[in-house]
Amino acid sequence: MKIEIDDPARDDVRALLDEHMRHMHELSPPESVHALDIAGLKGPGVTFWTVRDGGRLLGCGALKQLDREHGEVKSMRTPDGLRRRGAGRAMLDHIVAEARRRGYRRLSLETGSMEGFAPAKRLYESVGFTECPPFADYRPDPNSTFMTLALDAAGR
Repeated sequence: MKIEIDDPARDDVRALLDEHMRHMHELSPPESVHALDIAGLKGPGVTFWTVRDGGRLLGCGALKQLDREHGEVKSMRTPDGLRRRGAGRAMLDHIVAEARRRGYRRLSLETGSMEGFAPAKRLYESVGFTECPPFADYRPDPNSTFMTLALDAAGR
């Protein structure tokens, strides 16, 4: 697997992001969908990556800088038919490592609170994310779970 900075408007990536948005809207009311669109993923302070195996798209993820010491995980997605191959874990590990490299002291994320989001929540918990109050511009939402991970220079 190879993780590289990529263009979210690339055809296969666009299709994966469309799948991501459809899934978010199937599980959450519109006001609780916080996924960035392609323009948002190309915006300032956002780095977008894909993970591929021999050119085949296995997933994507992004890191949004909230401030000098705080980043947010965005747009983590693996295609429905290509899950359980380690791409999501590889992307999350990559984003956490990049956040540490940048000197962030905290990395946070928002995911859904419904059962359909349980696998994502388990993945985040497996690397040390814990539930927290809303951060940045988020507001309390029964359809959202907010999570954070304290980072340190030692890589733990």
